[in-house]
Amino acid sequence: MTYFELFEIPVQLKVDAAALSGKFFALSKKYHPDYFVNDTTASKAEALEKSSLLNKAWKTFQNQDETTRYVLKEKGLLEEEEKYELPPAFLMEVLEINEQLMEADENTLGILQPAISHLQKEIYEPVREIVEHYKEGITTEKELLQVKEYYYKKKYLDRISQQLAGMA
Repeated sequence: MTYFELFEIPVQLKVDAAALSGKFFALSKKYHPDYFVNDTTASKAEALEKSSLLNKAWKTFQNQDETTRYVLKEKGLLEEEEKYELPPAFLMEVLEINEQLMEADENTLGILQPAISHLQKEIYEPVREIVEHYKEGITTEKELLQVKEYYYKKKYLDRISQQLAGMA
């Protein structure tokens, strides 16, 4: 059972977690192991499994990147510890930002965050429609591969943003 099947929602890259909160609490109650104390061992095990799956799904749906990662993995387009090769031009941009970050002082740190934010918007724009309007069976593998590249680029930029936040 997938996370989407558990929540009885269509597969999507952008989940409205707030809209799912009521469903989450209803399913939490339905599958809570305490309600199966007097049931068979099999029923208890199933409730525990679904409760665990529900919590994993909820945690995934709370984070856009984790939801994207989950869908890409379900589609067989993302593997654990995959060594994904990003385009050299993007890597050069990231290298320049990293160099600026290493040389930055208090006066220049403020310039880097807007540059990173701009680059994040720039990499999102080509996949925005795919992410926001994903349709199972209609969205192509080629489009999902574009989302995969965006996912890896975003991970790079998120690491730089975290470094920058740590320096501020």
